[in-house]
Amino acid sequence: MSRAYATPDIDQPAPLLGGLTPREFMRDYWQKKPLLIRQAIPGFQPPVTIRDVQTLARREEVESRLITHGEKGWTLKHGPFRGFPPKSQPKWTLLVQSVDLHDDESAALMRQFRFISDARLDDLMISIATDGGGVGPHFDSYDVFLLQGQGRRRWRTSCQDDRSLRPGLPLKILADFQPDADDILEPGDMLYLPPHVCHDGVAIGNDCMTLSIGFRVPSQATLARGLLESAADQLSAQHLGDPGLYGHPCLPGPDLSALYTDADTPATQHPAALPDELVRTTLGTLQRIRLDEAVAARFLGQWLTNLPDSALFDPPDAPVSLLTGVPAQGRLTLDRCTRLMYSGPQLFINGEVAELAAAPALEALADRRSLPAADLQGLAPDVLAMLDEWLQEGWAHWED
Repeated sequence: MSRAYATPDIDQPAPLLGGLTPREFMRDYWQKKPLLIRQAIPGFQPPVTIRDVQTLARREEVESRLITHGEKGWTLKHGPFRGFPPKSQPKWTLLVQSVDLHDDESAALMRQFRFISDARLDDLMISIATDGGGVGPHFDSYDVFLLQGQGRRRWRTSCQDDRSLRPGLPLKILADFQPDADDILEPGDMLYLPPHVCHDGVAIGNDCMTLSIGFRVPSQATLARGLLESAADQLSAQHLGDPGLYGHPCLPGPDLSALYTDADTPATQHPAALPDELVRTTLGTLQRIRLDEAVAARFLGQWLTNLPDSALFDPPDAPVSLLTGVPAQGRLTLDRCTRLMYSGPQLFINGEVAELAAAPALEALADRRSLPAADLQGLAPDVLAMLDEWLQEGWAHWED
């Protein structure tokens, strides 16, 4: 199960950000410059153990990688794994993606960063390493918070412009890394890095664990393609009877049912040539296609709440029925894997458009990820019926 989250107070100084308020951090550091935060979480205890991470890496549905650096250079293997090098062997690293989908405490940790939109928050990756282990000097295209969970790690960073890579390696390793900062992180310390800041983390000792909170970075091409696919599915739903992925329920749109006509077209001596008028008419239809916020939100809402294959739900044998009576005590809480977002009247859950519009109570559930029984009293029957479906699917749970 998941847990309740208060909406972030963006003007309250946060130890997680070294005493900065979320508003100050977003204004002065986000996507601008690195920030080293000593004891971002004092007395931090990682949500999982090294053995837990290894157990996850043995599972088929979990994405994992094993990286070693030895006399023969760099090697990269993808999981699932049956076993791992011995702890006494230096310079190996195991990385496991999306741990937040498999562990409640990991999901709770990641959601401490919800002063940044859920649309950008991606996953919690955990790496464990023996002495000297790392993935080499590199850069990422996304923002990342690097939280030291166990042991120590040396981080060298650089804001260099030269990001050329060494050829012929299984990893993207910088050809000429010139660090301008050198820090050793202890448990609870955290380093924020904007995109394209070059960095190299090396484990000190054999019990190193680092937790990486990463963020989505869609390219303009991805966004443009998704917007066009959303608009195309709407047209298909309106006129061709096939809603596709983004066409149900159908949004209001232009009437494009009129057939192409070419009266008074002269005879042609070049029958294989495309008629210029047909090309112009085709282009003209684009001026009538609605590329508005509702169409964009349809694509983004479904795409950003779509779940990876590793997201698994555990529906209860006998779920609570809110429609037959909301319990006097307890709360409705979203599952750790559930993604719930809204835009205007549109509500999206786990890659689907919800049956009902984004009423205030449902928006509050999305923001807080939990609602107490008192907030559910008096909700319309159709809302309670939809929440019952989520309970039956395991997308939400009732906690006494």
